[in-house]
Amino acid sequence: MPRDETLATEPVPGEGLSEHVGATTTEVEIFGSTYVIRGGQEPAYLAELAVEVDRRMRELSGHVAHAEPGRLAILAALNLADELSRNRRSWDGERGAIEARVAELSELLDRALLGKEKPVRKRTKAPNKNESRGPLSGT
Repeated sequence: MPRDETLATEPVPGEGLSEHVGATTTEVEIFGSTYVIRGGQEPAYLAELAVEVDRRMRELSGHVAHAEPGRLAILAALNLADELSRNRRSWDGERGAIEARVAELSELLDRALLGKEKPVRKRTKAPNKNESRGPLSGT
């Protein structure tokens, strides 16, 4: 039989959760246990997180024979932390590349606006001699 536990959560500054003023209570079920979570987050968001944790724990239970729920919870937390860390590194790399490209384009724009560099026009393909040039071409 599932046990009820109350977990208090606090919004993490800079993580987008602190905008919800006032505590709410949300009941979620994770791996057969019911938890009442009290915090500043939206109940639907907390339920979504609980579904993901439950899914991860159930997936792990299929690979780890006779594991206790606490062990599965730790393994799920480590897997989620690993995924978060990899995503952050990837996003940081992408952000760096984007910032470098923006700086490059900004410099090109500044030069073009100050007249220091002529705008580069794309060359169009010269018409083939065998193609019709139209009614005014004299052909």
